Amino acid sequence: MKHWLERRWYARERPPLALRPLAALYGVITRTRRRRLQAAAPRLPLPVIVVGNISIGGTGKTPFTLWLVEQLRRWGWRPGVVSRGYGGRAPQYPFEVTPDGDVQHCGDEPLLIAQRARCPVFVDPDRVAAARALIAAHDVDIIVSDDGLQHYRLARDLEICLVDGRRGLGNEALLPAGPLREAPSRLAEVDLIVVNGEGWMHDAAVPMHLQAAPLRRLVDGETQALSALQGQRVHALAGIGDPARFFASLRGAGLQIESHAFADHHAYGPDDLAFADDATVIMTEKDAVKCRRFADQRMWALPVTAQLAEADVGRVRECVEALKEERRRRR
Repeated sequence: MKHWLERRWYARERPPLALRPLAALYGVITRTRRRRLQAAAPRLPLPVIVVGNISIGGTGKTPFTLWLVEQLRRWGWRPGVVSRGYGGRAPQYPFEVTPDGDVQHCGDEPLLIAQRARCPVFVDPDRVAAARALIAAHDVDIIVSDDGLQHYRLARDLEICLVDGRRGLGNEALLPAGPLREAPSRLAEVDLIVVNGEGWMHDAAVPMHLQAAPLRRLVDGETQALSALQGQRVHALAGIGDPARFFASLRGAGLQIESHAFADHHAYGPDDLAFADDATVIMTEKDAVKCRRFADQRMWALPVTAQLAEADVGRVRECVEALKEERRRRR
């Protein structure tokens, strides 16, 4: 049913008639919830940037968050990241994520951010609690909330919404008639719209592209160029919001792939990678943090980095620097 619905949503077909009343009800509930939570949301002593989306599935939030943390550091900030920790169950909350942490405690995306960004990362279903714990434990001066656009308990100073260029907003209907958590009109309220890849576009959007880095072997960190496997048959593994994008990137690099798509945040076990041959296995970084403990020499991760044009980097920086003036006015 889930796959059938997603095909309908992103084929831009009219929403199924039977689901439209449920979508209308969903819209009423989410709008009411948003008003209630925003009215009571405490404001933190530091600026908060929320990175998220209004649609389900992968839009490139994590690569953008990694890019943003790196840029914030270049611009003189000391960033920390908070996240829900989806897919993990920590011994206690709030929970600090370390680069050598257990993915079962924190979830795949926070662990990947801790490994790549090398900044403080805290998870908690209550992101306000996560942010307060982070501020108490580390010398940070700005908070980035990963995948937090709908977490309205956390007051925010800057909202950045990611949209997948290939799939856009689908049929533009709310769940379950479409893929949207909030109506398309929500885009008019955010500070920045970032579109990942070609296709769907918005007049005010910032284009972003993902660039592949060298492959990294899970067992020892050795690297090799993706082009070294051109023409070879490989197993391609993806448990992300949009596996088709990952598979298409490998085909575009000239690889002959046997694709293995899993649900987003899939909890991998050795049996998932027990292929009958010795072909190379390529997976996303998000999958790799869950497979490293039982990996072998065949298994490689393909890191990606977000790329923005110089002028668009300037637009993001202007929005961030405006937070300083906004904070001064409120004091």
